Amino acid sequence: MLKHLGIKNFVIVDQVDLDLMPGFTVVTGETGAGKSIVIDALTLALGERGDINQIRMGCDRAEIDALFDISRLPDLKHWLRENDLDGDPDLCLLRRILENSGRSRSYINGHGVTLQQLRLAGNFLIDIHSQHVHQSLLQKDIQLELLDAFSGCAELARTVKATYQSWQSRQRHRIAMEQQMEESRLKREQLEWQVQELFDLNLTTDEWHKLQVDHNRLSHMATLLAAADSAVETLSESESAVLKKVDAITAQLHSLVDYDQQLEAITDLLDSARIQLQEGVRDLKHYRQGLDLDPQALQDMEKRLSAIHALARKYRTSAEELPPLLDNLQCQLEALDSESDISHLQAQEIAAKTEYVALAKQLSQVRQHGSEALSHQVSAAMQMLAMSGGRFAVTLTPSEQGNAQGFEQIEFQVSANQGLPLRPLAKVASGGELSRISLAIQVICSKLGTVPTLIFDEVDVGIGGKVAEIVGNLLKKLANERQVLCITHLPQVAASGDQQWQVIKSADLAENQPISSTIKVLDQPERIEEIARMLGGVKITEVTRKHAAEMLHHAHHAASE
Repeated sequence: MLKHLGIKNFVIVDQVDLDLMPGFTVVTGETGAGKSIVIDALTLALGERGDINQIRMGCDRAEIDALFDISRLPDLKHWLRENDLDGDPDLCLLRRILENSGRSRSYINGHGVTLQQLRLAGNFLIDIHSQHVHQSLLQKDIQLELLDAFSGCAELARTVKATYQSWQSRQRHRIAMEQQMEESRLKREQLEWQVQELFDLNLTTDEWHKLQVDHNRLSHMATLLAAADSAVETLSESESAVLKKVDAITAQLHSLVDYDQQLEAITDLLDSARIQLQEGVRDLKHYRQGLDLDPQALQDMEKRLSAIHALARKYRTSAEELPPLLDNLQCQLEALDSESDISHLQAQEIAAKTEYVALAKQLSQVRQHGSEALSHQVSAAMQMLAMSGGRFAVTLTPSEQGNAQGFEQIEFQVSANQGLPLRPLAKVASGGELSRISLAIQVICSKLGTVPTLIFDEVDVGIGGKVAEIVGNLLKKLANERQVLCITHLPQVAASGDQQWQVIKSADLAENQPISSTIKVLDQPERIEEIARMLGGVKITEVTRKHAAEMLHHAHHAASE
């Protein structure tokens, strides 16, 4: 549950620190005092997007801190451990900072997190019921969401939607393929002759590199032979051959070593050079013998290269990219053959439809049981909310074809008075009746959840008198199981609270100070005064105060009973 809420420099709030208790807390105050600021601050701490306009005028940043007791939330504890966001045992601190630069920072237990992580944590902690819920209740998709949430089949409904979309996707694909059979045939024929053409060329990357090397050698064969012959002639076979001259020089120097030992090192180098020249000559002769001036081989090679370059130009690519191109075209042909297998596509479509139908029928059964239970519980709540004899029903209209929502259309219907037929909620319910039915549904659905804190933001709009007292009792009863926070303008609801906060807006006009909103935790005399204000308006009399005290006394004893 929520233990502490700290608000600083937020909208018109300077600084507020509130300690919350278990049970039922009501928030009251004059219209425009800023009661909803509490909800806005909490939603910010729970990961909603912020705005620099929410920062109090003249301040650099706004800060929201929300401390929760999570001792009874093992799933949240596990999630925090999994994400390395542990803090104090059994506690979880959410913190949000808005800066006037537009930057926003979020923290869980002092660890920096994303807004998505903040929202995920918030889903474990608080449910907020808005004052505008009764208006959205007229929308059929919202009605469907409520029924699925009440029936406990929201996840199944999402699975049904996914399987329906998969079935429809496969069906569209099959139809498109049937319509494009001729286009596919032409495309396949083109791919087939392209693949055959490249396959016949039989070019590999290794062959292409070898062809380049061999062609370069063959095209310069005469030059290579001439160079080898000239080198051998110069080095060893002519009358003035280099080797003969080196031999003569080394022989002369060897004869002079006895006269000067410094010549010994030089003659050793010359001997080594002579040996290397001899080896070079031998290798040149061997190389020359291996050279084969074969005009036919060169002609064949140039013909092969010409065919490769011609095909490369045809496909607007380089010669070395032809082998990868063949692989790509073969993959395209295989894929096209697979896609054009209509029987295979039909089998996939039938399998997807079968899965959808099975899940949708299962969903229909769950919804049928849930609709009966929700109809009964809301009808019972209507009797308490000054709609005696009224009935509420969730009608399920079968749909043979089915859709993403399943095999039925959902509609909330109501009979406001005994004897009247059921008709769509949007056509027969007045604003007050709609508010009461909406509140009943919210209270009923809230009991099913596991979130420990429930917040109701003026959901009692449009009701009053005896009904307001019953609403207060309903929320009080709900607070026996959960922590409930309710913003209200009704004294009957306020009197039912275990704890009451008053939101007060003030401004020192003489000092030209900005408007400021504060939240005060009321003691018993202050509660009497505030409820008297809510009852009597501008002028509060002793009679009004006595009435307020009686309301608090009656609410306390009703709760005890």
